[in-house]
Amino acid sequence: MNKKLLNKYAKTVVKVGVNLQKGDDLVINTTVDGITLAREIAECAYKAGAKRVDIQFGDEKIRRLDYLYQSEQDLTTLPQWLIDRSNDMVDRKACYVAILAEDPDAYVGIDEDLIAKVARARHIALKRYYDAATGNEIRWCLCAVPSKEWAKKIFPDLPANKAVDKLWKMIAITMRLDQKDPVKAWQLHNERLAVLSEYLTKKQFCKLHLTTELGTDLEVGMPNGYYFSGGHEMSRDGVDFTANMPTEEVFSLPHREKVNGVVYSSMPLVHNGNTADEFWLRLEKGKIVDYGAKQGLNTLKGIIESDEGSRYLGEIAIVQYDSPIRSLNTLFYNTLFDENASCHLAIGEAYPMIEGVENMDEETRKQRGINTSCTHVDFMIGTRDMTIIGEDCDGNQTIIMQNGNLVCV
Repeated sequence: MNKKLLNKYAKTVVKVGVNLQKGDDLVINTTVDGITLAREIAECAYKAGAKRVDIQFGDEKIRRLDYLYQSEQDLTTLPQWLIDRSNDMVDRKACYVAILAEDPDAYVGIDEDLIAKVARARHIALKRYYDAATGNEIRWCLCAVPSKEWAKKIFPDLPANKAVDKLWKMIAITMRLDQKDPVKAWQLHNERLAVLSEYLTKKQFCKLHLTTELGTDLEVGMPNGYYFSGGHEMSRDGVDFTANMPTEEVFSLPHREKVNGVVYSSMPLVHNGNTADEFWLRLEKGKIVDYGAKQGLNTLKGIIESDEGSRYLGEIAIVQYDSPIRSLNTLFYNTLFDENASCHLAIGEAYPMIEGVENMDEETRKQRGINTSCTHVDFMIGTRDMTIIGEDCDGNQTIIMQNGNLVCV
């Protein structure tokens, strides 16, 4: 990516992603593939008035070595300095940007049960950060840059450098960097998503009925007082931010115990470097009671059996089939992109999207239908023929989506 586009990217993340305010701290988490963008973001942040910018590095190749050589006890015991660093970020209410450059096959051959145990231990140890992020106590943003491994996974017939260049071009399109003023373009996009979110929130449906020709026939009960959000969100200190870049979804939470039926995946799910594909779940009273997969059954099993809450759903998201990301006709093998090309659900932790949730204790949250879990894994279910019908508590029905696209607004 040339310097001009890189600067556009960085400004968009700073001004729209975390919407950095004068005096804010910023933490950037990146791999070596993202260092050029990280430096550009840091400079843009300082010019926008950041007080301090800290950089954290991660590396999947080293992480793979950890799995190969560390004991399970060491892998599942996080060092105190890492916990303290995470808690300090929450204490400072620092903005957080994660630059993803993942290898979809990073952990192929590693024991999937062990990966699940490590993920669970990490979530428990860093619970304060995860609660702050899902509760909008801090402003955060996920974005991405190509790695050679990721680009080659998508474009296996191209030389590595050409694959990376092609993926950069696609990321630029999804980030609206091809437009004259990406920040303004994102603001207009977020406003459109806000209109849909407000419509679905005002309707206060009791349930949503999802069907596809793949076999999905699922009734998703919604909790009283739910709200939808999409594009930008509001932090607790009253500042807009956009957590996922790119994003095309509006989303909310299903009632933990009111989801019934069967749902089929429409795209592969890449999780911790392993892939599950052509899988299905059957739910009764919210709980996943049966499941199967043509590929990656152990990967799916590891997700579902992470803890008690991972047998329930934590998110329902609506995405038009004719979306900018879907129009690229590319499987990204990366949930940040693939989930924004398709309606999707998430297994596990729910974003607590119920009015007044900040004043509820944990027992009240559970009674209101908010699921808790150490995991949150999105999987794609949208198809060109998908239908979604909303039903209110008086039995009145509204067609929300038909033939994969919105018809309600």
